[in-house]
Amino acid sequence: MIALKLIGGSLIIFSSTMLGFYYGNRYSKRMENLILLENCIKILETEIVYGAYPLPEALFNVYRKGNKKVSYIFEKIRVHLLTDKEADVFNSFSTIAQEIKEKLNFKTEDIELLLSLGRTLGSSDRKDQEKNFKIILNQLQVLQKEAKKERDKNERMYKNLGILMGIAILIILL
Repeated sequence: MIALKLIGGSLIIFSSTMLGFYYGNRYSKRMENLILLENCIKILETEIVYGAYPLPEALFNVYRKGNKKVSYIFEKIRVHLLTDKEADVFNSFSTIAQEIKEKLNFKTEDIELLLSLGRTLGSSDRKDQEKNFKIILNQLQVLQKEAKKERDKNERMYKNLGILMGIAILIILL
């Protein structure tokens, strides 16, 4: 009977600890994905402004050169642009918005930044595109600083909360 209680108690503590680590790691993943997104946008800027590639080819180059954890979204946008002849760039960006919000742990403001890139992309000459990229990259750095503050504040809290909740549940059950 005591062995059964020990096994059950350790399972409760283990499962609540894993839940705490899962929720805590979401903040780290958001921060990491924002950094990878910044790198992909820099590659896109280079391809469009300096390389003068057409948008579908530039999006494919971002997919090839970027980290696949984030750059796959540019391939999806490219495929949507090529298959749906009536779609514009913003429409292609908005089709993947919900998917990347869940998959990359992005917040609404992160998605809005990406959608604003979709609104401005391909709508002006290269000088204006360069200015738009600079604005987007500056906003992305602000979001990264905010994500770092949230990560520092909440990651440890969720991890410790998971452990403490497991111990509390165990005490209540005993």
